[in-house]
Amino acid sequence: MSVSSRTEQVDSDAVELAELLRSLQWRLRRRAGADLGDLGITPAQGRVLRVVAHSDEPPRMGQLAEHLHIAPRSVTDLVDPLEEAGLLRREQDPGNRRSWRLLLTEAGQQVHAELRRRSRASAAAAFAVLDADERAALRTLLQRVDAGLDDDGAGAPARP
Repeated sequence: MSVSSRTEQVDSDAVELAELLRSLQWRLRRRAGADLGDLGITPAQGRVLRVVAHSDEPPRMGQLAEHLHIAPRSVTDLVDPLEEAGLLRREQDPGNRRSWRLLLTEAGQQVHAELRRRSRASAAAAFAVLDADERAALRTLLQRVDAGLDDDGAGAPARP
């Protein structure tokens, strides 16, 4: 097989794998969205609750934006409805009076716990078609691909 043919095959395989990952991600997100309907939150708001719940200290709005890879002004659109629903509260940062830290309320902790339970059940159901060794191999391969991507998404140079 010529170098050109090998390159074309790698490119074709890469495109197919990328499309499979996009399709899987879309289907998993769609399923997660359906699972959240009765909780009164969107998947994006669920991610906000997860980040706040798993932070070592209450995150600032800007830190939340960085973690979610969104524009800082977009955080307000996610936080306001959560605050109005009594799931999240803002507290002035004692170290910087211009900054606000985000904390889960008791109701927010309860919704997060239910969200976590549902997410785990959904993920378990989605990957039940794989045995433990296959899940471990998939995890390793996906971690390698993830580590090979640059921050700009261009990816690492192809291996010879």
